[in-house]
Order: sequence, then C-alpha cells, then structure tokens
Amino acid sequence: MLCKIALGNVRRVGKDYLVYLLTLTLAVTVFYAFNTISLQVDIAGVTEQNSGMGDLLGGIINGLTLFLAFVMGFLMVYANNFIMKRRKKEFGLYQVLGMSRGQVARIMALETFFVSLVSLVLGLVLGVGLSQLMVFFTASLFKTQIANFHFFFSFGAFMITVGCLLAIFLVTLVFNLRVVARAKIIDLMSASRQNENIKVRNPWLSAAVFVVGVALIGVSYARLLQDGLPYDGQPEAMTAFLVTTIMVVVGTILFFLGLSGFLLKALQAARGLYWRGLNMVTMRQLAAKVNTVSFSMAMIAMILFLAITSVTAGMSLASVMNESVERGTPFDYTRVLVYFGPQAVAEENAYAEANGDATRYAVATEPIDLVEASKADTVGEGTADAHPFDVSQIAGGHVQVDVYDSTPLGADAPLVTLNQLCDATDMEMPSGVDSTGTAELGLGVVKESVYNAYLRYRGMDEIDLGANGYTIISDMGATLNDIYNAALAQGVEIDFNGHALHPVSDRVNEEASAFQNAMFGMNTGTIVVPDSYVEEANLPLYYGYLMVDYADGISTEEGDAFINELRTYHPITNDAGEIVAGWGSEATRTQSYESVDSMNGLISYLAIYIGFVLVLACAAILTIQQLSGVADASPNYRILAELGTPTRQIMHSTLVQQAIFFVFPLFIGVAHSCVALSVIVKLVQLFGGFTIGGAVGLTAFIFLVAYGGYFYVTYLMSKGIVRDAIRARHSL
Repeated sequence: MLCKIALGNVRRVGKDYLVYLLTLTLAVTVFYAFNTISLQVDIAGVTEQNSGMGDLLGGIINGLTLFLAFVMGFLMVYANNFIMKRRKKEFGLYQVLGMSRGQVARIMALETFFVSLVSLVLGLVLGVGLSQLMVFFTASLFKTQIANFHFFFSFGAFMITVGCLLAIFLVTLVFNLRVVARAKIIDLMSASRQNENIKVRNPWLSAAVFVVGVALIGVSYARLLQDGLPYDGQPEAMTAFLVTTIMVVVGTILFFLGLSGFLLKALQAARGLYWRGLNMVTMRQLAAKVNTVSFSMAMIAMILFLAITSVTAGMSLASVMNESVERGTPFDYTRVLVYFGPQAVAEENAYAEANGDATRYAVATEPIDLVEASKADTVGEGTADAHPFDVSQIAGGHVQVDVYDSTPLGADAPLVTLNQLCDATDMEMPSGVDSTGTAELGLGVVKESVYNAYLRYRGMDEIDLGANGYTIISDMGATLNDIYNAALAQGVEIDFNGHALHPVSDRVNEEASAFQNAMFGMNTGTIVVPDSYVEEANLPLYYGYLMVDYADGISTEEGDAFINELRTYHPITNDAGEIVAGWGSEATRTQSYESVDSMNGLISYLAIYIGFVLVLACAAILTIQQLSGVADASPNYRILAELGTPTRQIMHSTLVQQAIFFVFPLFIGVAHSCVALSVIVKLVQLFGGFTIGGAVGLTAFIFLVAYGGYFYVTYLMSKGIVRDAIRARHSL
C-alpha cells in the first residue's frame, strides 16, 4: 500500500521532483562518463604513447568525483528541502488520517528511492552514450588516432556512480526522517498559510557593511595583482595568498549581506521606477529574497568564480602549450650538457674529500664536442652487444651552441642582469620573477660566431654585431621579452667588462631563440656579443646544447628508436680525469609533442569536468531557491490576479526576479575571475604567449548549456506554479 501511494505521489507531483530528477540524472551521467577515462584512453590509443596517462587521469577523476559527490549531496538535500516545503500540508494530512510518522517516513523514503532509481537508469543510459562519444573527444584532446573503436561498459565507473548515488540517497533520507520526526501536525497543516517573513535591517548599518565588503574585495584584488600567485611555495607568499583569499571570501559575503539591507530603501528612493507597474511588488520580493539567501548567493558567486577560472585557465594553458611547442621544438633531437661552475666544483670537491671519495671536479676550460661526448654513453652495457651511443649514425646535420655564465671567474656579480635592463628601461620587474632567480643570475652569453652557425643551420640570416654590438635572444613569453624588446628598441647601452655595447636590432627574434625541444620556452634570456669579448671576460661555460636532425632515409620512428635505446650515462671528464659536466635533459620532437598532448588532455579534461559540475551545482541551487520563492509567493500572485493584474505582468515580474538572482552571482563570479585570470596570464606569459579567447568561448558555451538551461527551466516551472496559483482563485 505504501509503495502504491509513493508511486502515485511521484506521478502526481512530478513537477516538484523535476529539478531533483534533472540534476541527479545529469550528475549520474557526468560521474559515469568521466570515470570511464581509463577505458577511453585505451580505445583512443593514448596509452600507446603514454602508458601511465590512463591510470593518472583515472586516479585524479576518482578523487574529484568523491569531492563533487559531496557537493551534489548538499545540493540534493537543498532540492529535497524545496520539495518538503511544498508538501508539508500533504504529509500532515497523512498523519491526521491515521498514519504514523514511521509510515509517512517510509512513503518519503520510497519516493526518494523511486526518483533516485529513475535518475540512475536515465543517467547511466545517457552516461554510457556520452562515454562512447567522449572517446572521440579524448582522442582529439590527446591528438591520437582511434584504431579499434568498440562499445564498452565500465563496471568500475558503474560502481563508483552507484556508490555516490547511494551516499546522496542516504543523506537525503536522513534529512527527510529528521524533518518528519521533529515536525508537529499543526505546523505541517498550517505551512501553506504561514506569512512571509521579511527581515528588516538598519539601512545605514547595511550600507556600511556593503562598503566594507566592496573595500575588502578591492583590497584583495590589489593584493593579488601585486603579489601574484604563490607558485614558488615560499611560506611568506603562501601566507599572503591565504590572507588575500580570506579577504575576498569575507568581502563577497559582506557585499551580499549589506546589499540586502539597503536594497529596498535604495529602490524606494527612485520613486518613478518604484511605483511603475508591478515594480513595487517585484522590488519588495527581491529585497525579501536577498535577505534570506544572501549567504548562499555569496557562496554561489565563489563557486562560479572557481568554475569560470578553472575552465578558462585550464583550456588557455593547453592552448599556450600548443603554441610554445610549435615554436620551441624545431629539431628532431636535442640534448643539454650542464657544466659545473666554480661554486658547484668547490662544493662537490669538499663533499668528496669529506667522504673519502677520490672523485674530483673542475671547471671546463673550453667547450666540449657534444657529439663525441655522447659516445661516453653505453648502449646495452653489460651485454655482448654493448656499444657507444654515437648520434652521428642517425644525424643528417647538427649544430652546437655553447652558452657562458655572465659572471666572470673570480667575480661576484654577473655582467648583465634582468634587473639592470628593467632599471634602464623604467620597466617593472614581472611579478614572481624574483623567486625564480632569473632577475639576479644574469643573462647567458653566446659568441657571435656560434650564434651565426646556429642561424645558418636553421636557414636564417646571420647577424653582424660589428665592433661593439649586441643582441638579446629569448623564447620566453611577453612577460620577459617585453623588457628585452624595450632595451633593444631604446638602444640601452650595456657595460660588458668595460666595453660599451649597443643593440644592433630593435626586438628579440623569438623564432631563432630555441636551443632545446621543450613544452615551454627554456631560454630565459641570452645576450650575443663579439667573440673576443667573451674570451677576454674569462667567462665560465654554463650550458652546451646539441641540436640534431635525422639524416635523409631515416624515418622519425627509426631515429626515435635509436635515441630511446636503453643506455647507461657516464660523467664527462677532462684530460686529467676530473668531472667537468653532466648530462641534462634530452628530448626528441616526438616526445615533446606527446608530452604536450598528454598534458593538454589532462588539463582540459579536468577543467571541463570540474567546471561543468560546479556550474551545474550553482544553477541547480539557484533554480531551487527561485522555485521555492515562487511557491511561497503564490498567495500574493493569486491576490494580484483577483485585483485584475494581467497574467503577463505577473509573469514578467517573476522573470525579472529570477534574472536578477541568476545574473548577480554570475556578475561577481566573473569579476573575481577576470582579476584571477589576469594574474594567471602574467604568470604563464613567463613561458610563452597566452590567450584566453578560445577558452572564453568554451566557458561561455558551458554556461549557456548548463547555467542558461537551468534558468530557462526555472522560468518554465515558475510559470506553471504561478498559473496554478491564479487558477486556484476560481475555486475559492
């Protein structure tokens, strides 16, 4: 009997359960589809390039799912609260007719179970379908080809989804049972006749709170723009960032709290607007709603901020990496040799002596031939086929660039630093650059002849520095290159070991600045000077870069296979047996592109997942709030209709209220995001060009589909509630 009643109730009050059903179905769909990532990357062929990507993504997605399930659980309790408010009289009537509270509770539990079951079935059907489509999306993100597409079903994703849904169901059930246990019959029966409670706050105090909130937000914006993000992990920076975060959260809460207190008074002052049509009714209801939902509005604004920022920044970061790898990966294979400087040599020798180690280190006196030095590596060491790693076997051509430290041997300071260039051009040091050491370590130095050999190898025009010329090269982003370009364009004179040097170009040639294959720019700044000045300054060697292109007749696959053979690395020594250098990074063009594709896929996937679920949660909360408000105000709409107010005006009043409540948190969230994104842009520009144009379009699409869709559903359901209220006057 109870089961029959529950099924009948679900069919009868389907409109009330619509938001609950829609949100839960979408949650199940998203949870299942995104938790199939491990299978998706297998089918898309991602694991053939990066064997750990599927497991990595799967682990991250599983962790995020638990967090997002908690968010959705809170949301479902909120949605269920709306349903309970609408049906309190009905549940009271059950008890009047002789049902016990336990029986009423079981009816509610069965209703929740039936709706959850329908959501699970619908969500799984949609999720299974979406997961098949997402295989192609995954392949596009990771830039792979689908070799063998086939239908798949993930039992693991199914169990995770069911587990999350079960947890949400239990939380909702506990909430319902608590409501039934604590409610009195008289309260349930009179719930629909309770008067609207409009809290009235002192408008002057509220205005002061509003001003304080705006001030806190403004100060937090200024702090963030000045300090940037604490990406270096320094305690002071982390503390400052935490303070800024607290300020913006508190400021947002005070903003909405203060606004709610003086909004009505402010609107009443505009008498021409206040007394026009139904504006008086609309504004009073707005003031009443803002009073009761000010805290949740602030939280929605913060969640929207996180959603917008995550999607936009994530997708933009993926875009900048694509651009950077195109510019920064011009060779089939690159290898880096790191020379030991005077300080490193002293420290290593001291450590060796203290530990009785006979190994000794020394500063290299001349550049090392990296092709010959590579032969110190042994392929298949300890086997019968062991042989030196001779890269010349696959090289059709190669070039070597040797970079010197700008601090002469025996000196304490570099000859050219970023700080000096900033002072000379009256430009500010980019936020966060100091913590990287770039500002103080000084620019690298390259001989003119070496750089011209590099340009010839790449088929570019050589440079002529003359007797006292210089130029600067860098493959970093605008954050650093703007300073270098300003120094070159303004003709900044550089004192290079007693020689006055002047620029021979007016900007950095970014296309001729990459010395190694990498996802981001790695050349933070290198000055090219006449050969004699480098030798005269007694500069120690810093890095050696080997750039190789495969010979004709050797395919990319063959060349990469040769490079990737298992080999043992040995230190580089001088004629005295002293270690002068060690190998740094090496990468083929294929590895660089695969790394970027994998990273882009990871970032994009997580950004979309987090952003979509957070937007969904915010939109659903707003929908429930507005529907609850419309339901509470239905007696007012009935009275307005009885007084002869056209239905069209009542609907317009409802639409205006809902538009304001949907747009206001969005406006604050967008404002927060603009400031945060401006900081992120400056940070990422350290490594390459950064644009948010495409990501903004994607973010707008997500909001249009999720946020705008919920707004439309809210208005349609509100129209139904208003029409029911108006029709009810005819039966009185």
